[in-house]
This record gives sequence, structure tokens and C-alpha cells, in this order.
Amino acid sequence: MSAGPTVRVIASAKTWIEGEAVQQLGRTATLPGMLAAIGMPDLHPGKGTPIGAAFLTAGWIYPYLVGNDVGCGMSLWSTDLQQRKVKLDRLADRLDLDGPWQGDIPAALSAAALAPTPHDRSLGTIGGGNHFAELQEVATVDLPELWDSLEIPADRLLLLVHSGSRGLGESILRRHVDRHAAAGLPSASDEARAYLRDHDHAVAWATLNRALIAQRVAEALGAELTLALDAVHNAVLPSPDRADDRWLHRKGAAPADRGLVVIPGSRGALTYLVQPAAHTADAAWSLAHGAGRKWKRSDTKARLQARYRQGDLQRTALGGRVICEDRDLLYEEAPEAYKKIDAIIGDLVDAGLCQIVATFRPRLTYKTRQKSR
Repeated sequence: MSAGPTVRVIASAKTWIEGEAVQQLGRTATLPGMLAAIGMPDLHPGKGTPIGAAFLTAGWIYPYLVGNDVGCGMSLWSTDLQQRKVKLDRLADRLDLDGPWQGDIPAALSAAALAPTPHDRSLGTIGGGNHFAELQEVATVDLPELWDSLEIPADRLLLLVHSGSRGLGESILRRHVDRHAAAGLPSASDEARAYLRDHDHAVAWATLNRALIAQRVAEALGAELTLALDAVHNAVLPSPDRADDRWLHRKGAAPADRGLVVIPGSRGALTYLVQPAAHTADAAWSLAHGAGRKWKRSDTKARLQARYRQGDLQRTALGGRVICEDRDLLYEEAPEAYKKIDAIIGDLVDAGLCQIVATFRPRLTYKTRQKSR
């Protein structure tokens, strides 16, 4: 009799993981073809399946595990803005990323070798939820040799962009769900191949979207940018071990097989740059992608509105400035709604999965200038 799938949560006893998230991980592990379901320290409940997890399958592809924001990820850019000369209020006044990008969309698509879609007017926009564009400063350098490999001066500001495929990814998942609900697809089927074509297009679209968001920030601030890292945390791809017909699904999990990884906390906490260990197969070649939510969105505002006024949440304990004119979103994304990033990183380090290379402090976080919903 063959052994069942591996189910594992990478977290210390001190790290609080919701029981619902663990139950979702276990239920997902029972799907046909499932070989492993690995929860990261930022594991938290999602819509039927948990966020902050990686899943390895044999012979099956599960669009529902990837979710609606196909290709969502983070890109890190160096800038020529010197930290000591930055005036946050002046920079904040210049930033407005809510309207459509005014550049040449057909030219941008052509340069990225992407076919047009009905969703291309959303290119260059951040979106809602936990997406952001954030200027950061270097707080510590723990492994100078690895840090130097990025060739980023430690006295310059960095730009971290978190966004995905917007309505394009939603449309891809919707087509699947309308026909198959949460069921998977045999990987050799025509429908699986069609999904993968759409999926790969959305991943490339999301990568272009992050680049255009960064370009808008650069134009608004009069800065020059250089891409340092870009990583996708919602995707399905062939297993990194190249085993035949095995598929790795990541839902809110950063790749640990592609070099340095940036893992942000909340807008009021440090971001970590880490070097993955050489061997991460037991963790499905993945790391946490952030701090992970502690409170549900529907609960957060009620918990915090008696403690904080809107203006209080537009500044952080680390001295950062927050641009978010949507009052509900401002509360939903408050630092208190997230787990402690230092504990998440500590669990990864203790598990032997990575080393801390550097940390970054948020200075200016852009969410939206759109008024409250």
C-alpha cells in the first residue's frame, strides 16, 4: 500500500496558526493526485483552501489552488533616491497610481510578447486587498557578501511592488469554476493545456503590470529604477525536481529555488531579504510570502476603530507614511491585522530553510487615493 500525501506545517509551537487553516490544508491533501500539502508559517484560511501553502501533485492541475490572482507576486527595485534626502510628504504629494496608466498599452504588450486582452486597461494599477507599492530604506545588512551581489547602494531607497493579474486572473479562474467548480483537471487533458496557456499568459501579464507600476512611481518621483528581484507566489509549474508529470502549486508562497527572496511584513513592520537554503524539497521548494493575516477583514475594522482614528493609521510605528484614502481598506490592512513577520522569518530560519541577508524599513506605502467604498 502506498503512503498517503505528506501534510506539514512549517511553524514553531509559539507561532499561532488558525485551526481552520490547518483543517483546510488537510482537506486539500485528500484531493486526487496530491503528493504533498505544505503550510508556511504565514498559513491562514482562504476560500476553501488555505493561503500561505504549496501543493505538489502527480497527474493533476488544480486552478482553484492557484486562485483568482494568477501570477501575483512581488518585485524589488533599487532607486537613485538617497535616503537622507527624502522628504516623505513631498514624495507622497506626487504619487497617484489609481487612474489608468497613460502610456502606450499596445507597445508595452508587444514588448512583452503578449497578446491583447479585454483587461489591459488595468495594466499599471495596483488593485485592492493587500497589494501595494512601498518605498523602503535599508535597515540592516546581515550577510554583506550576498547583499553586495545585488549591487544596490545601502544608502538608496528601494521600491517594493506587490500586485498581480487583476481582472485577467479573475476571468481565468471564473471560466474554470463555472465548468468544474473546485475540481482539478487531469494534466494530460486538453482543458488542462488550455488552462496552462491562459495561466502562463496571466503570469507574464502580472509581471508586466508590476513593471509598469514601478515605472509610474519612477515618473512621479523623478527617479531612476533598476530591477533587483521579481518572484511570483500564485502559480502552478512543473515540479522543480523535474519528475515526470508532477506539478507544484503555490498559493501565497514564495519560490525557494530561484535565488534571493523578499518577504515583507505589514506596512508597519520590516521587510526581510533572505537567501533560501540549498535544499528545500521537503518544504515544496517554497518559503512564506509575507506575514499572513491574523484577523479576518470583516473583523478588523470593528476591532480597531475604537482605538484608532483614520489619521492615526496613516503613520506607522516605524515612522512611515501611508497613502490610503479608502477608510475601510485602511483599517483592514492595519499592521495589527497581520502576524509578526519576525516570528515568521524565525520559523523559516529555525527550519533551516533560509538565512537573513538584510532588512528594510517601510517609509512610504501606497495603497489607494480612492475614497472610501
